[in-house]
Amino acid sequence: MSEFRKKVERGFETFGHLVYKWRWAALLFMLSVSAVLALQMPRLTMATSNESFLRSDDPILLAYNSFRDQFGRDELIIIAIQPPDVFDLKFLKKLKALHEDIEVNVPHVNEITSLVNARNTRGEGELLIVEDLLEKWPRNKDDLMVLKKRVMSNALYLNRIISEDGRFTTIIIQTNSFSDQDSDLDVTLGFDDAEKPSINKQEDEPAFLTEKENTAVVMAVSKIVNRYQADDFRLYLAGSPVVTTMVKVSMKKDMQLFIILAVITIGLCLFLMFRRLSGVVLPLLIVLLTLISTLGFMALTGVPVTTLTMVLPSFILAVGVGDSVHILAIFYRHLQKTGKKKDSIIHAMGHSGLAIVMTSLTTAAGLASFATAEVASVADLGAFAGVGVMLALFYSIILVPALIAIIPIKAKSRPQAYRPILDRLLDSITAFSTGHPRAIVTVSAALILISLIAAAQLNFSHDVLKWLPEKSPVRIATQKINDELKGSVTLEVILDTGRKNGLYDPVILKKLDRLSEEIERIELENLFVGKASSVADILKEIHQALNENRPEFYSIPDNPKLIPQEFLLFENSGSDDLEDVIDSHFQIARFTIKVPWLDALKYAPFLKDIEARFRAAFGKDANVTITGLMTLFCRALTAAIHSMGKSYAIAGGVITIMMILLIGNLRIGLISMVPNLAPIIVIIGVMGLCGLPLDMFTMLIGSIAIGIVVDDTVHFMHNFRRYYHETADVTEAVRQTLHTTGRAMLVTSVILSIGFFVLMFASMNNVFYFGMLTGITIFLALSADFLLAPALLAMVINPHSRDNKQV
Repeated sequence: MSEFRKKVERGFETFGHLVYKWRWAALLFMLSVSAVLALQMPRLTMATSNESFLRSDDPILLAYNSFRDQFGRDELIIIAIQPPDVFDLKFLKKLKALHEDIEVNVPHVNEITSLVNARNTRGEGELLIVEDLLEKWPRNKDDLMVLKKRVMSNALYLNRIISEDGRFTTIIIQTNSFSDQDSDLDVTLGFDDAEKPSINKQEDEPAFLTEKENTAVVMAVSKIVNRYQADDFRLYLAGSPVVTTMVKVSMKKDMQLFIILAVITIGLCLFLMFRRLSGVVLPLLIVLLTLISTLGFMALTGVPVTTLTMVLPSFILAVGVGDSVHILAIFYRHLQKTGKKKDSIIHAMGHSGLAIVMTSLTTAAGLASFATAEVASVADLGAFAGVGVMLALFYSIILVPALIAIIPIKAKSRPQAYRPILDRLLDSITAFSTGHPRAIVTVSAALILISLIAAAQLNFSHDVLKWLPEKSPVRIATQKINDELKGSVTLEVILDTGRKNGLYDPVILKKLDRLSEEIERIELENLFVGKASSVADILKEIHQALNENRPEFYSIPDNPKLIPQEFLLFENSGSDDLEDVIDSHFQIARFTIKVPWLDALKYAPFLKDIEARFRAAFGKDANVTITGLMTLFCRALTAAIHSMGKSYAIAGGVITIMMILLIGNLRIGLISMVPNLAPIIVIIGVMGLCGLPLDMFTMLIGSIAIGIVVDDTVHFMHNFRRYYHETADVTEAVRQTLHTTGRAMLVTSVILSIGFFVLMFASMNNVFYFGMLTGITIFLALSADFLLAPALLAMVINPHSRDNKQV
């Protein structure tokens, strides 16, 4: 063993002595730090919006915010209604009552559109009249037949406020683009709702609608919908704001459940291991203080809890307990032998101090690989999970010995009954792993090869809707709207002509019209276009009305002089609908494409196709920008894929270097990475065989797992080197390693896996699979450390050499 390592271990022994001597000061200092961070907790916020996935300077998000500045919010709340007959007086009266109820009782609403107030443009002589569709209320069946004919013949109504077969109608709610309030925070269930800061906005500029306000809208609408729900008035509530709100509600409920289950299961495992009250209370105190401090630090830095960082409490509770368990395991064992508390504290710190520092650093390094992620919430998870790991380290090496020194702890008068059984089990593992190394390595290599082949079947995915249970009302409603009204998500194309009044040009308007017809014919597997609309549709509507409402005049006028006149007549009619599709200078136009809610992976080729069509149509005559909710979905997926590859490479490289430096031997350091990487490769292969996709959560498994599972390998290799230098015998060194640190490895792995398995109680599918797969990975890693690592060491170390410098 190198002199440097001996000096470090003696340094930890000295540190243990100092903590023992100044135990009350150490306790007061650590509790003061915890209290300061805990006081920040009320400021903790929550963000689940689609924008929260991306960094604030992401070009896609910048374009989206620019679009919202100009045209308002594209995220609509949709209420689909299925009555026995849409064109029935009784139904229309109830529809009007629902429409008015929403107008009066739902806050932050910019516009509500339904059959009640849909734009009805018609001509009377030389007059252009723009009025609400039901401004003249139908009185009898003849009026209803006229109404039905008018509605079903209006192309702008179809698949927007009425289905093509006339069985479904909708109420479409557009919320305000900007917030109605400053920063009036209201803590709900421990978390407020954060709004992602808008981009390039000065402090005096208005902020976009906050998530708190969005939630208030959805909850108010949901309450009204439940009140009107009936067998003959079936309501389906969907839309992106509803999805994000339901995800947030699930997150809040799940986080509380995770914390309770994790504390109970970790406490039970600790009791079974130590059979001491102190062995349960001390580690739980450490992880709870770590969790509170980490969340307080998030609040202090203004970082909200997001869809991804919701797993942070379970992660910290599981990972943070490991350091204190290793210290206590060595402390209790030495106390049992000597009966001297002070000496046992010093011995435990010297024995485990370096190992737990290195395990914390390797775990933090794995997590730090997320820091450069293009997905903002992934970067936040890596940063604050790493902070939590380091806080757990400091609490463990300072607070644990201080509390041990303060509270009365005595040696047990007799050994615990289960330990002889565990000893025999560990002896059997030692004999098998070192006695059959070639067989173990061969089987492991075969599993890795099969897993690599299976991993080729993996697909990427990003579908927030599928995170919710299949029977979730919003998921059912979204599918119903996809089927009956051909879509609930929009793609926005912004066309900038580059000149004032550029949209008076009939050539440009006719190109927009032709593109609408082309795009509405697109069908790519499950992706189809339900509606494509632009300012050209409004102009055609005006032109028809001004020409005696004759259908053959539903077209763009050829005379360029007519276009500004017709637009002016429309504006003078009192309608402000042009503001929704063009800017005030008639330079920039909005082209909206409605499609079904699908996995973001399926949108990518569609986006490229749309952009290519527009660039081919307009060339250099106009600047084309693709934006909208769909682009956020696609950008989040592509950013996650890119970030995953980069984080895996960074985590693997940094941890490999740290393992080599810790072990002090290049060959053994590289070999030690095999049992760390093998479980990750196998679990990815299992995902490929089972058809589970790599989504925002499962992509994290590799980098998180390698940071966690390497901890056991560090402890194993650290202690193996110690015992091999004493015995120069691989089998005996493995046996002593498993009998000392192996016990703690077993318990910490059980605790870690349980900490992730509790995520399987989540109401969201993505969290369920993340918890299950990460928990299995940790068990595989323990098996690799108990079987594969000793087998590899037995193969590479010459058993006939007494040279302990081999390791």
